Amino acid sequence: MASDVSLDGTALLSWAERAVDALSTRREEINGLNVFPVPDADTGSNMTYTMEAALAEAARLDDAERESAHAVAAALAAGSVRGARGNSGVVLSQVISGIAQAAASGSIDGECLKNSLAIAVRLVDRAITDPVEGTVVTVLRATAVAAAQAGGGLRETAVAAVDAARTALMKTPSQLEVLRSAGVVDAGGAGLVVLLQSLLDEIEGIAREDGVIDSFGHPGVHPVVEDSTVCDARHGRPRALEIMCFIRLTGEDEDALGTLRATLAEMGDSLILAPADTDPDGPVRSATVHIHSSVPGPVIEELYRSGEVSDLRLEVLPESPQVETLRRAVMALAPDGPLAELYRQAGAIVITPDATGDGDDGTTDTVSRILAELRTRGIGEVILLPNGLLTRREMVSAELAAHAAERTMTILPTARLVSGIAALAVHDPEQPVAVDSYAMAEAAGSMRTAILQRAEKAALTLAGPCSRGDILVTSGTGVLSVADDLQTALEQTCARLLGRGGELVTLLLTDEAAAEIDLARFIDQLPGVNSAVERGAEIEVMVYPAEGLAHLAEVGVE
Repeated sequence: MASDVSLDGTALLSWAERAVDALSTRREEINGLNVFPVPDADTGSNMTYTMEAALAEAARLDDAERESAHAVAAALAAGSVRGARGNSGVVLSQVISGIAQAAASGSIDGECLKNSLAIAVRLVDRAITDPVEGTVVTVLRATAVAAAQAGGGLRETAVAAVDAARTALMKTPSQLEVLRSAGVVDAGGAGLVVLLQSLLDEIEGIAREDGVIDSFGHPGVHPVVEDSTVCDARHGRPRALEIMCFIRLTGEDEDALGTLRATLAEMGDSLILAPADTDPDGPVRSATVHIHSSVPGPVIEELYRSGEVSDLRLEVLPESPQVETLRRAVMALAPDGPLAELYRQAGAIVITPDATGDGDDGTTDTVSRILAELRTRGIGEVILLPNGLLTRREMVSAELAAHAAERTMTILPTARLVSGIAALAVHDPEQPVAVDSYAMAEAAGSMRTAILQRAEKAALTLAGPCSRGDILVTSGTGVLSVADDLQTALEQTCARLLGRGGELVTLLLTDEAAAEIDLARFIDQLPGVNSAVERGAEIEVMVYPAEGLAHLAEVGVE
């Protein structure tokens, strides 16, 4: 088929009919996948009903209007938004709304499909108050990215979109524990794959009875998740009601939808407000509302207070799957003793490095303990601080082991224990793992560090000759200076590191080092200060006991 093929209104209407047939055929199969946010086994039914509502609205167009892809897409969007059922149905309505907004040019070509999916992602992000990875949202996002990178033709774009959707769908169990526990992929994502495959079949002119049928596994009997004492409190509270309606907002508030969203967010979860207005730049005056709530009375009162409500539907939800939500953790390598306790107090899981050799597969007891912590603590994402205590081979083994256990591991470049402390100080578990890791790596990388150790024998170093018992100051792999005593070495080191600025000096001192250093004198000798009192207002000094270090002291300046 030519790469410049496009769909007119008649072809788009044919796709909608094909999609209804495909969703209807796969309805029970998709229902059987439905375990999140509540296992109510209705995702296939909801998506089918939503697409039927879209088709019914488009069927009302006259023959002339049916020739226009924009007119058909707008009708499909209006019908799907008004008739949306459930989370998945509302998301489906936003995908169709994306097509309607992108089809203003009059036909559906490759560029239009790219724009449609990109717009759909923005609409879904705006509509869903609390999106969850591993759901149809994730599948849609991956689809839009792949389409944007595809060739210019409609078929090439559709092929890329379908392939990306299938791939993303198969990954959903690794992103959402409840799916993994039930042994299924996301139901809404499966429905989106059916929708996109129907579009590709329409583009390629495949007869409906010969359309491609994807395999989503064999869920069989509806999965039951084991009881647990922990539940994801944000999604599908036990015995809540699903409340859906269409609302025309009234009043003078220019951001009436935002006001309604903020109010409803306090009354339940799985909240979606999908605007029915197709003008992306115009005010939102009507929307489909979806929420799960255990306080339906106040929700309904707020809806009627905010506008004209129609198509109000209530449904009792089954109990939520009780599963432990995999959480993020910071794992740090540290020697046993006060440093390990310091890291624990800062919220890290501490792994004490093992001195034994590697196993045949490159693993050590240290790597095995890392993997054991990942599994037993229910950790889904881990940020690992090696702190100079893991070999490169051990880091490779740890990452491979985490991947095999379907856990996400990010290893930060903390070459010293002192830089690990700097990284841990800015850890924010509320941020996405990539953003959190970036901030922590930036903090560790911006710290200038040095270690102080006693020379074991006389030698010639890059900083000059040293005698046995002298203090060597090293940074990275090079010797910065040689001093006769620890006090002098520490003062010279900090003066050098503070030469490029700094507000905080962190010292990790072994008992031996602490006994030899006069801290009051050290503080008084810091650059730019005449007394400890004046200095204390400019540069903060943090001193931590560090018995167990392989050297006398570590210094960090930031």
